[in-house]
Amino acid sequence: MKKPSPPLPCPCDTGLSYDACCEPLHAGAAAADARALMRSRYSAYVLGLSDYLHATWAPSTRPLVLGRLDLASTRWLGLDVKSFAEDGDTATVAFIARYRVGGGSAARMRETSRFVREGGRWFYVDGDVSEG
Repeated sequence: MKKPSPPLPCPCDTGLSYDACCEPLHAGAAAADARALMRSRYSAYVLGLSDYLHATWAPSTRPLVLGRLDLASTRWLGLDVKSFAEDGDTATVAFIARYRVGGGSAARMRETSRFVREGGRWFYVDGDVSEG
């Protein structure tokens, strides 16, 4: 009899398994707050879920095509949430994401993301990004 394999860890670094963390959001569940949405979006970048990234971007700021980072050649290395603040139907999440593009050196992206709650669901609006 084959022993079941342990659940995969969630890419967003919560310490939870993927099926207990971001997978339900990727399958359509609403995020409890903007921080959970931001973590699920990070996991979507790791897993190449571009449809999810597009669907969770606020329609008012949603690009036709995803921006600078190439999902196919980017390897995401870790996420560190620095702060989270919610004020009614708006929120901000500051984080550092580590990544590597192709065979290049590892880099850090710092972002303070803005979110809005519309119709009971959180959406990414935009963010202030710096590299380094």
